[in-house]
Amino acid sequence: MASRSQIEANRRNARQSTGPRSTAGKKRAGKNALRHGLSAPFQVSASQAKLIERLAQLIAGSSTERLALELAREAAITTFDLARIRRIKTGVIQRELAVGCAAPPTLTPDDPSQTLPLDEQDRMAEAVERALPELSKIERYEARAISRRNRVIRLLQLKAEAAPPSIGWRGDE
Repeated sequence: MASRSQIEANRRNARQSTGPRSTAGKKRAGKNALRHGLSAPFQVSASQAKLIERLAQLIAGSSTERLALELAREAAITTFDLARIRRIKTGVIQRELAVGCAAPPTLTPDDPSQTLPLDEQDRMAEAVERALPELSKIERYEARAISRRNRVIRLLQLKAEAAPPSIGWRGDE
């Protein structure tokens, strides 16, 4: 059982541990959902499940081995996860082009023609440059997804190399 002094110490600590108080700290903590959302396991919707299964079948080819099918399914899932991360990166750049800043749009957005250059190529370059801090944070998750996908593909290749040739297969004779 906790003593009276322990209970008081816990209450004092709890009052000090209420999260960020500054506007900058709250803004930074508000982006945790994006950060943890990208590192969370990829959630497959019903429509994506069908596409993933089709892609897994293509990757597995004619193999009916359980391990090969599981690896092919994992390769398909990691491919979809990588596509999701790349869509997020594209969205960051598109938001920059539309609004002219990396922060979410305000109720009264600035006129992009006044905040970004008028030439389309210059606008794109400026938008990418402004989005770089956010894109570099997302890069970590993209690299992790690429690594996962490549690891599964290497396992599939090793599995295929170790498998005996099928009947009727003609190799170098």
